[in-house]
Amino acid sequence: QVQLVESGGGLVQAGGSLRLSCAASGSIFNINTMAWARQAPGKQRELVAFISSGGTINYVDAVKGRFTISRDNAKNTVYLQMNSLKPEDTAVYYCGALRPTDWHWGQGTQVTVSS
Repeated sequence: QVQLVESGGGLVQAGGSLRLSCAASGSIFNINTMAWARQAPGKQRELVAFISSGGTINYVDAVKGRFTISRDNAKNTVYLQMNSLKPEDTAVYYCGALRPTDWHWGQGTQVTVSS
């Protein structure tokens, strides 16, 4: 089993920045892709960004140019740097790990962007 613990969420004004962190522990061997997803009230969870073990990165269009995903394999940690935040970025953000074909998700961290 993989344990994922997110941190770094909070309340920020529009235009501000936050950096989310996610530490993986437990059965972390064979983790391939790590990702961030978010779920706003009344909406489905959406994948925001992912990064593969080989360094392939992709973002949902809504965050391109504003968010940056990165990972530190030595620390088993993935990050999400979020700049130029907008009120529509308000959501619970979840960290995910694909190992090897099943997704494992953390408990989430709340991000609230005020206008």
